[in-house]
Amino acid sequence: MLLVSNGRLITRGANNRLIENGCVAVDGRLITEVGDTATLRKKYPGAQEIDAKGGVIMPGLINAHNHIYSAFARGLSINGYAPKNFVEILDGLWWTIDRHLLLEDTCWSAMATYLDCIKNGCTTVFDHHASYGGIQGSLFAIAEAAKELGVRTSLCYEVSDRDGEDKMRDAVAENAEFIKHAMADKTDMVKGMMGMHASFTLSDSTLALCRENTPKGIGFHIHVAEGMADVYDSLSKYGKRVINRLYDNDILGENTITGHCIHVNGIEMDIIKQTDTMVVHNPESNMGNAVGIPPCMEMMKRGIMLGLGTDGYTQDMFESEKVANVIHKHVLCDAGVAWSEVPQMLFYNNAAMAARSFETKIGVLEPGAAADIIVVDYDPLTPMSADNCDGHILFGMSGRSVVSTIINGVVKMKDRELIGIDSEAIMAKCREHSADMAKRINSR
Repeated sequence: MLLVSNGRLITRGANNRLIENGCVAVDGRLITEVGDTATLRKKYPGAQEIDAKGGVIMPGLINAHNHIYSAFARGLSINGYAPKNFVEILDGLWWTIDRHLLLEDTCWSAMATYLDCIKNGCTTVFDHHASYGGIQGSLFAIAEAAKELGVRTSLCYEVSDRDGEDKMRDAVAENAEFIKHAMADKTDMVKGMMGMHASFTLSDSTLALCRENTPKGIGFHIHVAEGMADVYDSLSKYGKRVINRLYDNDILGENTITGHCIHVNGIEMDIIKQTDTMVVHNPESNMGNAVGIPPCMEMMKRGIMLGLGTDGYTQDMFESEKVANVIHKHVLCDAGVAWSEVPQMLFYNNAAMAARSFETKIGVLEPGAAADIIVVDYDPLTPMSADNCDGHILFGMSGRSVVSTIINGVVKMKDRELIGIDSEAIMAKCREHSADMAKRINSR
């Protein structure tokens, strides 16, 4: 038995509560009880205890769209790289990296990413992977890293026609094999999806092949209208916009994640809503690539299931929340928007999206839910309640405020000390492999 005690406890869920001097009781991988510290200490004498020391106890965070393969981009300089548009960014940076990622590079990229997730309180990650330098076994390598570090994850491989038919078919096969593996896994810690890059790098025959290799009940994870090149390509080749094309190819639905959806119109939003397709907003990546900002406030009004991701930009979900909050105010010239919508994306919709993949309830502190719990070092200087806790989180917390992380009932970090994880060895390996990758790229 484990108690996470002595903190302001935010439950989330349908009946969000803030319990002063709250406590979570954990038995195995599940939460058994939530209440006040004195009561639960008395009920469970002798239990192992993590003292929040007056900080905030809350559910672990969920990243609904990430790119582990981008980890080695930090500090990378590519000879001759001077992009003038989004497609040149993709080809000159991201596709260049993934074409040079070997299987071991993928493994250490995953180790570094999941390590950073633990440090930032992100306990569940939906990743969208690409490593055309080493396709076969790449998802299995990432899953092994997730298992070793104990992070809950959903994985897929980015199918694309951009490097030819043979590699496209290898990518589809990697997805198909991993989906079978994940479906047979009973830990509820790893799931598989059919990943695809974007409409403009996918032919109709490739979409059909992906669909044929995707079991019933398994969704697709695809980039949609991230840049206008995607829209123009769909219009010129198929006479329809991206969402219409995906609908006609039977890609949309309640288990499908569409990343970005920046350049979608009202009719496309209607289709997304009617098919109950999920959308993930990635604010920092969109700004960094200068591709625009999606109509998130309109999507929320229409009741679209809209979550928050990072697109590999960071593993700090608090950071993405802050950026999302201000960018929609800026774009819409309306200081009144995004106050409620962005917390809804991060704390509620991400959990609802995860519930479509994972059997155990996550993103909430209640009996029967997964024991994915974080403790944040935060002492409010104004009164804090369930009604205003989102404001405290927005302005008072960051990923580096996280001091303890528990995933699936296992303590991964306590008082900023990693448990059973050799961070120095992991980072040394990452520096070694990232340096080798950079040499391969610049020796082309």
